[in-house]
Amino acid sequence: MKIYVTRHGQTDYNKDEIILGVTDLPLNDTGMAQARELAENAAKLGDIDIIVSSPMKRALTTAKAVAERCGLDIVTDERLREWDYGEYEGKSRFTEGFAGNKVNFGVRMGKTGESLLQLSHRVYSVLDDIKKKYSGKTVLIVCHGGICRVIETYFNDMTNEEYSNWFMGNCQLLGYEL
Repeated sequence: MKIYVTRHGQTDYNKDEIILGVTDLPLNDTGMAQARELAENAAKLGDIDIIVSSPMKRALTTAKAVAERCGLDIVTDERLREWDYGEYEGKSRFTEGFAGNKVNFGVRMGKTGESLLQLSHRVYSVLDDIKKKYSGKTVLIVCHGGICRVIETYFNDMTNEEYSNWFMGNCQLLGYEL
C-alpha cells in the first residue's frame, strides 16, 4: 500500500504568514494554480486509486482539482481538518509563544485549541482506518500543514526540534510505503 500526502494550495493567510487553523478560507489565485499543477503531477503518477480529504474549503478545492483531472472519487474525513490553534488563530506566525507551543505535547494550543496529543490521536486514528479500509490501494490524502507534520511522525521518528522545524509547502507531494 502507498499513501501520498499533500498540503492544500495557498490561501491569503498562508501568503501573509498568518496562522490558519480552523478558519475555513478558500484558495487564492496562486493556490488554484498550485492545485492544477498538483493535479497534473498526480496524473503523471498514474497510481492513485482514491482521495481522502479534509472537508475544509482549501483542502477540498485542492482535492477536487486532482479528482477531476484523474477521474477519482473523494472521501472526506473530519479528522483531517487542520489543528485548532486556539487564541493563535489569525495572528502572525511569529507571535510570541506560538513556535514553542507546537512542541508542548500536553498543552492546548493557544489556551483554547487542541494539544499536540489530541491532534496526534485523531490523525493517527484516521491513518489506521485508511490502512484498514484501503489496504492494497494507493491513497492521496489532501490536508493541512499541521496535519502533514503529524503524518510525518506516523512514518518517521522525529525529535522535538525536528518536529518543530518540519515544514511542508503548499501542494508539495510526499509518498509513504506501507
